[in-house]
Amino acid sequence: MTHTAFLGTGLLGSALVEAAAGRGERLTVWNRTLDKARALEPLGVRVAATPADAVRGAARVHLVLKDDAAVEEVIAALRPALDRAAVIVDHTTTQPALTAARAARLTGEGVRYLHCPVFIGPAAARAGKGTVLASGPRELFDAVSEHLGRMAPRVEYLGERSDLAAVYKLCGNALIVGMSALVADVLTVAAGSAVAARDAFRVFDMLDPAGMIAGRGRSMVEGGFAPQFELAMARKDVRLMLEAAGELPLAALPSIAARMDALIAAGHGGDDLAVLGRDAID
Repeated sequence: MTHTAFLGTGLLGSALVEAAAGRGERLTVWNRTLDKARALEPLGVRVAATPADAVRGAARVHLVLKDDAAVEEVIAALRPALDRAAVIVDHTTTQPALTAARAARLTGEGVRYLHCPVFIGPAAARAGKGTVLASGPRELFDAVSEHLGRMAPRVEYLGERSDLAAVYKLCGNALIVGMSALVADVLTVAAGSAVAARDAFRVFDMLDPAGMIAGRGRSMVEGGFAPQFELAMARKDVRLMLEAAGELPLAALPSIAARMDALIAAGHGGDDLAVLGRDAID
């Protein structure tokens, strides 16, 4: 086995290939839209016509695909040419239950499969930055950990539970998506009062978002809802935000208001704002 295969050369996959080529790795790539794969040929990579052709003789097979359905389709297509000793390293963001079922099935069939989603964007991938998550058999992780460490400086092995990396990946992306939605709403509230987005962005210099997330998040995890910012008062402020935004579309605040209303109706108006997370506590 003399090369590494990358299947899926979209924004992230192509960036990972560029970084690997820069490290001098011998690579074969495949993509459903072959023109995207051929764009990488100047890096010295070989472009395969099919998934099976890409993995034939490969020691590691990296999947960077869209979703569970794509993973299942591509694995089925590559299986006939997959060497028994090769490790499939799946970076795809997938549904945890489907990931667990897939890992169990493939392991039972003698396929070496490890789920390794990443917190890495294209620019970070090219620069060798970011975090790789991994969960599944320790023996498989040990077999590829050195190579994962070349992709990113931080590699988090989460244990033998095969779906755990998928769970952590969704949690991380929920944070990214949620923060993006709230930043959009901050700018929308400002726009509703004729304040330019560039000027409104100054509010982030006036606060400590990281510290606030850590502090209130810790309160949620510990179930500590002694009031520092009462939910009922926060709900009043959210009403003012909605009114200030007017007819402009909001990404997150209306749903937050609905959740607040349900908790207040259940008697939690006097609790801290952290009570928003009460149903997630063990």
